[in-house]
Amino acid sequence: MATYKEIFGTNIEVLASDPANPIQGQVWYNSTDNVVKGAVLQAAAWATGGNLNTAREGAGSAGTKTSGLFVSGRIGPAGVPPGISADTELYNGSAWTEVNNLNAGRWQMTGFGADNTAALAFGGQLAPVPSGSKTVNTESWNGTSWTEVNNLNVAKSQQAGIGTQTSGLAVGGNPAPTGETESWNGTSFTEVGDLNTARNAMGGAGVDNTSGLVFGGDTPPATAITESWNGTSWTEVGDLNSARRILGGAGIQNSALAFGGLITAASALTESWNGTSWTETTDLSTARWALGSAGSNNTSALAFGGDTPPRTFTTATEEWSGATITPATFTDS
Repeated sequence: MATYKEIFGTNIEVLASDPANPIQGQVWYNSTDNVVKGAVLQAAAWATGGNLNTAREGAGSAGTKTSGLFVSGRIGPAGVPPGISADTELYNGSAWTEVNNLNAGRWQMTGFGADNTAALAFGGQLAPVPSGSKTVNTESWNGTSWTEVNNLNVAKSQQAGIGTQTSGLAVGGNPAPTGETESWNGTSFTEVGDLNTARNAMGGAGVDNTSGLVFGGDTPPATAITESWNGTSWTEVGDLNSARRILGGAGIQNSALAFGGLITAASALTESWNGTSWTETTDLSTARWALGSAGSNNTSALAFGGDTPPRTFTTATEEWSGATITPATFTDS
């Protein structure tokens, strides 16, 4: 039988601790644990998280996988005339907690924020559903309560939101749809460069008002177009593999995730963006559209709420972990 050295040309390394960034297939002997270990690939996957307290869709969302926020939105079980909630819920990585309401409840609204302690909610459509007027109303969240701040320049719904409480973008939306982009500096919104393709109901990713990504949406019809923002203008980049609208988005300009949405029916598709192109990966467990989304990159995200067939709002939450290379102990069984 061939030895490890004969096969790979080197002896197994002896290390006091596991390497910080192991390469897939790497093998070593951990002299502290007295075991042989190797680097194995853990596949990307969605896992079940804690359910929302109130099922809804078309709400504002912000934050990360372990610090998420879901605010306002449309409520009502199948067959019952829908209403609008002003509820705010916070996610701590395992469970949702109801906290202080938004001052002005609405749906098809947008939010952005780095975590569930600091966020912005803006735009949307007021009651009644579905004929209420669109609003410019903007509110800021400090971790405890909502405060009205300076409004959007134009009343819109179904925008994409990118950024943090102090630096973000409100992109596209209804009516029309529009390509208008408004930049938030922590105090007020300013109109900046339009999208190349006007649309609403997009996914978005980005950390501030100088860099971002929007993808999919409704022109109509549903589109796969992706555009990247450099702080001044939008540039078309690689399309999604599947055109869809009212989808979830998370991450940053060069590491994003697109999930759910509407194609001809509710979608569970998940696509990962590496800064150049989209790759289809593991589907959501629950197909849905008009869902909440949060996340820091294409390896860590959160999907929650939304609309599932046949027009039933859900409380389901799913946590995304991208493919990772992790140490594993070798055994003789």
